[in-house]
Amino acid sequence: MRTIIETMADRLAGVPGVVGVMLGGSRARGEHTPGSDWDLGLYYREGLDLDALRAVAGPGVEVAGPGGWGPWVDGGAWLTVEGLGRVDWILRDLDRVDRVRADCLAGRYEVGVQAGHPLGFWSPCYVGELALGVVLADPAGELTERRAAYAGYPEALRAALTGSTWEAGFLLDGAAKGAARGDTLYVALCLARAVGVLVQALYAADRRWCLNEKGALAVAETLPTAPAGFGPRARALLAAPGGDPAALTATVAAARALVEETEAALRADPGRTD
Repeated sequence: MRTIIETMADRLAGVPGVVGVMLGGSRARGEHTPGSDWDLGLYYREGLDLDALRAVAGPGVEVAGPGGWGPWVDGGAWLTVEGLGRVDWILRDLDRVDRVRADCLAGRYEVGVQAGHPLGFWSPCYVGELALGVVLADPAGELTERRAAYAGYPEALRAALTGSTWEAGFLLDGAAKGAARGDTLYVALCLARAVGVLVQALYAADRRWCLNEKGALAVAETLPTAPAGFGPRARALLAAPGGDPAALTATVAAARALVEETEAALRADPGRTD
């Protein structure tokens, strides 16, 4: 299987505009199951030859060019490959990744709307993918160089994300008003976003890259800064927020307690340098 994926990566690296190819996702982290997809990050610069990329993909495979899948997940293709199963190609503009890394070093990040990311696409993901990925093809050594440089978690980004939990409290202020109206959809959306903000903060406190929402809560609850019962309490909030004002109001109150305890744990974190 490794030989098949490396052969594909070598072919992709030969496409004009492609700088290199990295293995990402659960297979790069050693957390995969036998049925896990193979996620290949195709790092490119302006001038990407889409026709050559389609030739590598083969007949019947639709290849989306830059912007074809949205503003953050540039484009790519979904393939089924004999001997591997599902293989996902995901385009990444390397110059944009470099700009995002500069933002992270300065403590800046964005959260963009992106299909497939219900909590939004958090820009530090770009840097984390390079830091955690496995280089498969890198003719000029650019990905290898960046992987080494990106390995350390920026302290300014850590401070920004651990300090972002004010948004969770702000969301719950709005959720309380929605709860009084019996607005389950609005309350549920606020709760999900608030938990997502806390998860991002806990990852940052541990200087760990959070790449997307999948499995993030299960990891966050194991991190040293997470307050007691963080995972079960968050799941209870999200599983059954309620269908009437009284139940929704009680859920929002429980969420507020979780937010306050998480903020207190983050303030007391001995690893803080700010």
